[in-house]
Amino acid sequence: MRTKLQADHARFGRELPRDWADHVRADYGVDLRARYLGESIAHPIGKASGQLSLKVEQLEADARAGLAFIVLKTVIGENAAGERAMAAWAIHESRMTVERLATADGREGWTVTWKGRGWDRSLDEYLTLVRAGRELSRAGGPLVVPSAKLHLPAMDEPFRADEYRHTIGKLADAWGAGPLLLEKDFSPTLAGDPLADERERILRWLREVPAAVRTAAGAGGVRLCLKLMNARFGDDFQLAMLDASAGADAVTAFNRLWDPDRRVAFGGWDLSDRNLRVLERARGTVRPPLSGTGNVCSGRMIAEYARRGCTSVQLHTFFQLPLSAYPGEAGSRTGRALHALVFDPADGLVTAMLDLEDEGVLHRRDGELRFMDLVA
Repeated sequence: MRTKLQADHARFGRELPRDWADHVRADYGVDLRARYLGESIAHPIGKASGQLSLKVEQLEADARAGLAFIVLKTVIGENAAGERAMAAWAIHESRMTVERLATADGREGWTVTWKGRGWDRSLDEYLTLVRAGRELSRAGGPLVVPSAKLHLPAMDEPFRADEYRHTIGKLADAWGAGPLLLEKDFSPTLAGDPLADERERILRWLREVPAAVRTAAGAGGVRLCLKLMNARFGDDFQLAMLDASAGADAVTAFNRLWDPDRRVAFGGWDLSDRNLRVLERARGTVRPPLSGTGNVCSGRMIAEYARRGCTSVQLHTFFQLPLSAYPGEAGSRTGRALHALVFDPADGLVTAMLDLEDEGVLHRRDGELRFMDLVA
C-alpha cells in the first residue's frame, strides 16, 4: 500500500481525478466518508467561508477538484427595509496577503490576512449565488451551504426578529425543498469588537441564537451550525462557549485568533495548538457534532481534529498558498491542496490512517478503515 501510495502521489500530482475518494476506498480499503451538518459527504475536507467562496466560478472549480462541501461567504442580515444591524461587517476588501507565520518554538506555518469581513453586495446577489450552489449540489457536486451574520444584541436588548425573519426567509426560498442548512458566523473580527467584551453577552448569543433562527425559519425548518470565534478569555471560556451552543445542530470550532495590535485575524500553529487543546478537554462530553478548522495543513492534522470529535474540517489558508508550496504540478489550488492533504506519502490522510492502523488505534471493519471511526 505504501508503494502504491507513492505511485498515486506522483500520478495524481499531474491530474487529480474528480472521483479520487472512490479510488481511495477501492484501492486502499480506506473509507473517507464524513458528515457535515447532518449530511453524508464523500470525505471530510471542505472550504470555509471567505473570499474563496463568493463566485460561481470558484464553486465550479471546487466541484471539478472533488471538494466535499463549501461554506459560502458570509452574508450580512437585513430586514425588509434593507437595514442591517451588522452593517459594519459588510466591508469590501478583496486583496489577501499570504504570509509565513512562525511560533515562538520555531514552527513555520501560513496565515492569510485581509481587512474585509462579510458579503458587501446585495442580498439578492447572494441569493443568486445560493441558488447556483444548490444546482451544483444537486448535480453531484459539493454540498454548498450559506453563511450569515445577523443581529447580536446587548444584554438588555431583544434580538431583531424582523432581520432574522427576512434574511432567513429569503435564504430558505433560495435553498428550496427540505430544511435550510445554514452556518451562523461568529467571525474572528467580532473578537476585536466592543460587542464581545463581556462573557455573559457572548454566552447569551450562543444560547439564544439557535431559537431565534428556528423561529425565523418557520415550518420549512433549518439545520444550524454555529461557527465559534476564538474569544479573548482563555481555554475555559472556549469550553463554556461549546456548552452554550447545545441548541445548535453542529458547531465549527474555532475561528481564527485575533491580533489586537494589528487588528487582524491570524492562523498558523498557534491557532491549531489552541483549538486541539480545547477540543481534547471537551472530548467525551455530549455536544453537537463538530467541524474542525484552523491550520488544517496536512492529512495528519485532519486526523488530529477527527480524533477530537470533528466529523469534517474546513480550510481557507491552505487553498491559497504559493503554487510552489504544493507538490502537485497541475490543476487548481483546490485540486493541488486536496492532492497534498490526501495522498502525501509522509503526512497525507491515507498515510495517517494507515499509521494509526499499525499502531492499533484504528481497526478495519469489513476490510475497511473508516474515517468516522477516528471520530468515534
